[in-house]
Amino acid sequence: MTLLQKTRVRRRYLGAAATACGLVAALLVAGPAAATPDPGERAGKEVSKGQAADTRGAIKDGEIPGVDEIVHSKNIEHLASLPKQALQGTNSDLAFQGKYAFAGNYDGFVIYDVSNPKKPKTVSQVLCPGAQNDISVSGNLLFLSTDSSRSDNSCNSTSQPATEKSSWEGMKIFDISDKKNPEYVSAVETACGSHTHTLAPDRRDVYVYVSSYAPNETFPDCRPPHDGISVIKVPRKAPEQAAIVDFPVLFPDGGNPGGPTNPGVTKTSGCHDITTFPKLKLAAGACMGDGILMDISNPAAPKVIDRVTDNANFAFWHSATFNERGTKVVFTDELGGGGAATCNAEVGPKRGADGIYDLVGKGDKRELVFKNYYKIPRHQADTENCVAHNGSLIPVKGRDIMVQAWYQGGISVWDFTDSSKPHEIGYFERGPISTDSMVTGGSWSAYYYNGYIFSNDIAKGFDVLKINDRRTDSAKKVRLGELNVQTQPDYR
Repeated sequence: MTLLQKTRVRRRYLGAAATACGLVAALLVAGPAAATPDPGERAGKEVSKGQAADTRGAIKDGEIPGVDEIVHSKNIEHLASLPKQALQGTNSDLAFQGKYAFAGNYDGFVIYDVSNPKKPKTVSQVLCPGAQNDISVSGNLLFLSTDSSRSDNSCNSTSQPATEKSSWEGMKIFDISDKKNPEYVSAVETACGSHTHTLAPDRRDVYVYVSSYAPNETFPDCRPPHDGISVIKVPRKAPEQAAIVDFPVLFPDGGNPGGPTNPGVTKTSGCHDITTFPKLKLAAGACMGDGILMDISNPAAPKVIDRVTDNANFAFWHSATFNERGTKVVFTDELGGGGAATCNAEVGPKRGADGIYDLVGKGDKRELVFKNYYKIPRHQADTENCVAHNGSLIPVKGRDIMVQAWYQGGISVWDFTDSSKPHEIGYFERGPISTDSMVTGGSWSAYYYNGYIFSNDIAKGFDVLKINDRRTDSAKKVRLGELNVQTQPDYR
């Protein structure tokens, strides 16, 4: 494998389980989390002797960082790293509110105090197993996705086969008015579970778009047609009354058929993730074999106004990000599902990458027009899982700049002001976790919030970075009281 030189510097039960939980999640402040691991936890997969030798050789020759070695561009500063503590599962997504960062983990979630970014502190750790525990916050409410088959909806549930009639998956809701003592309020079961979720909040209610899909159609409530999303309405003053209000069908024709009709493309059987832009009443959905644009003027009934596919290069439409003016959408392709080495010369620059689309037209006539791909310009070893993953805008005045996680490819800061000529302006990464096996790790999410970049590393923990670059200086003036990246704010 040629390596580029680097600069070093889820089903069916919702009775009394919530009450039986006592409405209080177990808090952990020390010691290992006594949770049953969920599917998707880190595992070592042996690579060939040749691949292992190539990795060791690349490290020796200085082409890639050494095992766990940190490297970054000159304009990136690594301020802090906080290792995993009680919750030892896979780290997942992030959300922010005031001086707090909320970090999902397959075993539950952690709340950090980031008032001093150089010294983040753990406020509380909540044991509530249920992969992948995608997380968001709104006011005093915290939302947590469960997409692994559980024995019930409590935080004491255990993992069980999805074919069990008692199996449960869906959304959990917590009261976080006391950050040191989050309280479990309610749960809503959703069809095919909740892989991710997205908020469309208003003053009285929070609407939650629940994305789920069927990687294994033997799961009873994932069998086709599973062609829409669950919409949950959560009254802010009575979150215990949260309930599904609709299941809009987004793909009446069944969506992209995938292989063998379209070789290498995942069949659409739901959505992986959705990003809303409430100010513009728009949403963009990354839905396995399709990318979609939606009108959310009526948040309880989103309507698809355009749909695109890329059967040549996109294998799995994973996530979406609007630019600040809402005139572009960046879609990501999670080729290999996040567990494969796709950042190499063999895969190339157009697969496992970002697709940049301009939004043209007005109203229901708006269309997504493809402009170009973006992929990190540094090749990774065959022992490093690497592909386009979660990122956010850096709210720079007059420019479109994004920070993005690439698993073991690290974190990339890149400019797509010219949609046809995206380019990287900064990066941070660690060397491979192993030279002999593929161990899943690296940055799951990397987001910009109030002057800093925060990253939830699957294996290593919580990182804080700062970018020192005149091209991003104007973003430092932008201050938010709350940020869920998949509910895109109007930074202006």
